[in-house]
Amino acid sequence: MRRNVAILVFDDVEVLDFAGPFEVFAVADELASHAVFNVFTVAPRPGVVRAKNGLRIVPDYAVEACPPVHVLVVPGGSGTRPLLGNPVIMEWIRTRSRDAEATMSVCTGALLLARAGILDGLRATTHHENIGELRALAPRATVDPGALFHDNGAVLTSAGISAGIDCSLHLVGRMLGAGAAAAAANYMEYGPGR
Repeated sequence: MRRNVAILVFDDVEVLDFAGPFEVFAVADELASHAVFNVFTVAPRPGVVRAKNGLRIVPDYAVEACPPVHVLVVPGGSGTRPLLGNPVIMEWIRTRSRDAEATMSVCTGALLLARAGILDGLRATTHHENIGELRALAPRATVDPGALFHDNGAVLTSAGISAGIDCSLHLVGRMLGAGAAAAAANYMEYGPGR
């Protein structure tokens, strides 16, 4: 089955938070003859999204038109803060996470999962500068900044920015096997000693 990987993008999203996982899942798909992942971006509204530092993104879908999601990636960045008060996005994340095989946050994307109630009872992390924010938003989670990522089964959280690549490779390995993750990392020139 080719899994749909939906990557949420929004104004002031951190670029590597979404682009790193996008690359990992897309490369894994390419190396598997485009048979394992259909990777796309989805935004709160139609139209261009302006990422942190001005990068413009044309999302594939707005949330209301998003196809079924097997893997949901929620990146971070300063743009997460306005979304914390957006009930439509919070409900979309909550619903899609409930139906997905895996939901993964990168950096302060964990704040959105926390506000949606998805981290209750789980181990979680975020960017080292935002641990206090995560603890405040997820008092029923065990916030542990001691690892690059935490895998709770259906919910994964990763630390800041580049840790999203590590978590994505881990998830590819979990879904497709260690060989697929190693092949993607090798293709990306990502790994020890690089």
